[in-house]
Amino acid sequence: MKKYWYRRYWPCVYLVLDRYQNSRYRPPLPLQYSEVPCHTDVFWYLSQHYRRVAAVTHIRPEAHLTTSQAFTLTIQGSKIGTNILAKMEKGKKTKSSEVRVGHCLNEAEKLHVARRRKSALQCLKQHNILCREDEVPNIAVLGSGGGLRAMVGLLGSLCQLKEDGLLDCIMYLSGVSGSVWCMASLYKEPDWSTKLETMKDTIVRRLADGSVSWWKMGQKLMQYYTEKDNFSLTDVWAALIVSNMVKEIDEHRISEQRGNYTNEPYPIYTVIDNRMSTDPWFEITPDESGYSLSGVFVDSSSWGSLFKKGKKIKDQPEMDMLYLQGLCGSVMAHKEELLKALHHLIPMVLSNPEKEKANTNLTGGATFSPSPVQLKGEVHQEHQVLLTLLGLHVSTMVKENPKFYLNTMDDLMKGKTSPPVKPKTSSEGPMSETELKTYTLHVCNSFSHLFEGRLSPNKSEKLSPNAFGGKPETSLRESSNTLIDIFTEWIWGTSYNYLHGMTVEGVNPSVLEAKTRGYIDAGLLLNLPYFSVLRKERDIDLIVSLDFGVGDPFETVYKAAAMCKDLKIPFPKVDVPPGEKAKPKDFYVFKDDTKAPTVIHIPLFNDVNCKGEVEKWRQRYQTFQMSYSHEMISDLLEKAGLNIKNNKMKLLKEVKKIIEERKRLNMEKPDVYK
Repeated sequence: MKKYWYRRYWPCVYLVLDRYQNSRYRPPLPLQYSEVPCHTDVFWYLSQHYRRVAAVTHIRPEAHLTTSQAFTLTIQGSKIGTNILAKMEKGKKTKSSEVRVGHCLNEAEKLHVARRRKSALQCLKQHNILCREDEVPNIAVLGSGGGLRAMVGLLGSLCQLKEDGLLDCIMYLSGVSGSVWCMASLYKEPDWSTKLETMKDTIVRRLADGSVSWWKMGQKLMQYYTEKDNFSLTDVWAALIVSNMVKEIDEHRISEQRGNYTNEPYPIYTVIDNRMSTDPWFEITPDESGYSLSGVFVDSSSWGSLFKKGKKIKDQPEMDMLYLQGLCGSVMAHKEELLKALHHLIPMVLSNPEKEKANTNLTGGATFSPSPVQLKGEVHQEHQVLLTLLGLHVSTMVKENPKFYLNTMDDLMKGKTSPPVKPKTSSEGPMSETELKTYTLHVCNSFSHLFEGRLSPNKSEKLSPNAFGGKPETSLRESSNTLIDIFTEWIWGTSYNYLHGMTVEGVNPSVLEAKTRGYIDAGLLLNLPYFSVLRKERDIDLIVSLDFGVGDPFETVYKAAAMCKDLKIPFPKVDVPPGEKAKPKDFYVFKDDTKAPTVIHIPLFNDVNCKGEVEKWRQRYQTFQMSYSHEMISDLLEKAGLNIKNNKMKLLKEVKKIIEERKRLNMEKPDVYK
């Protein structure tokens, strides 16, 4: 009697296939030790692995197995009749803390796609498109970057797809930058597609009327600083800017979405590794995160923790969705604009709580004159010190007088034995770089409990008191330099490198040697996440790219085609009629006779939905815009929805063509059962 063991985690359950009644036929089984996510029905899981060679006709018992229990699975196929006896055995709870090397999809994604295919099949039937389950096309919807414009635009597109009965046909949903903000708002709610209209109203009210107190922003920044080994501008951007734009501090974790997308497209969030030249494309899903083309992945709950030779050796807090939104949406962080926004925002965060709502326009300047902080008993001093130092560095970079921050620090330093001396030139203008470094070091010395042992962004490990010749003050000096370096060297997205110390074929050795990596908005390289769905294993047939940019409406698709040509990845030829850059249409189809997927490209503002006023609409919705009114949101939702509504039949026509091609290929395949 041969036993096949399969591991299931969260909780871990072992499935033992004991024996076959028909020994002449052994049906193909999943790979040994394949992982099955916690929400997966065991019976459904087994049936999916048999569906290509047999039809499941009966499963006993009907209930989901949660305890040790025996059941019988009967399958039938051409000239095949087989019964399998199996039982469930409880095991210990396990969690992956190892790096996975391999291009195959993780088991959770495989199972979700198989289940999603059933929903897509029913969705197609509702549109009178008949096909077998194995002929259902894999369709991916991509959302571009563009700040709030992209967030609202994707929401409007998805709502219209739902209204037109097309959403359940979508297998994958992948986003960059502002589109990630929309996805984060949706996927934190289980089965969001079943209540999309209600969720849309909630998101609209939040964006138009919501607010996050300056004090809570400061608290969140302090949490990032104190809990993580790696601190960068991404933490500042997420806590102080993104939270203000999306009007919430979302502390859900990405791994919490694992049970939330059962009836939705599989979500893929994308960034790039700004130190990787050969394969910068990095994807983040609720299950795994890793390099899309190189095929090296880690459990998303462990991404950011310290690894060595493929094993996790030190935990770090799993990133929350606010940080993910900041990480994915950092392309908006144009240096001058960000410094300008921070220069006006930090004084508000530092000012008294009753003044928090005095201003909501970060780019228009403060509407009140901030005064030095009057400390209260419940106010954490470390919080104030960190924000004051950040503000001091920003004021220096924008060449403004730092008087407010120096006076605030004077109040914070009361009672200290050796407060730092104010720079002599501070009353006349901005501080010099030398003055700034000296002053920062003095502050760090006075608050050594806060700054000692911080990670330098240019180092790869925490600084201990004896790391530089046994002098404790050296650690403080390096720690003070952290605050200087993240601004002067513009450091973003620092994270431990889970590939550190490994040997992986096809990955540059310099990448494997580095202890940290830097991740930034993928829109800086390509403003649509094509490469997340161009993985061969995902077998995508149709890509619907929703371009929410306000620049060249074809830049991303042209760049994607050129990059794919260099990487020898199938991608259709892109050919746009001359003169349509200024007045684009609302629907483009790119396809050829190769194995490349069909690409449908839809510019947000086009000559159809804007009725000849494309530039006017582009000017109305700027990328670095901190908030939208109810009217602006409503108008943008309508424009994005029209692009789907006006092209529903064209979209279904392309789906039909893909299914017909699949049927033709199936007809050419030999019947293995004859």
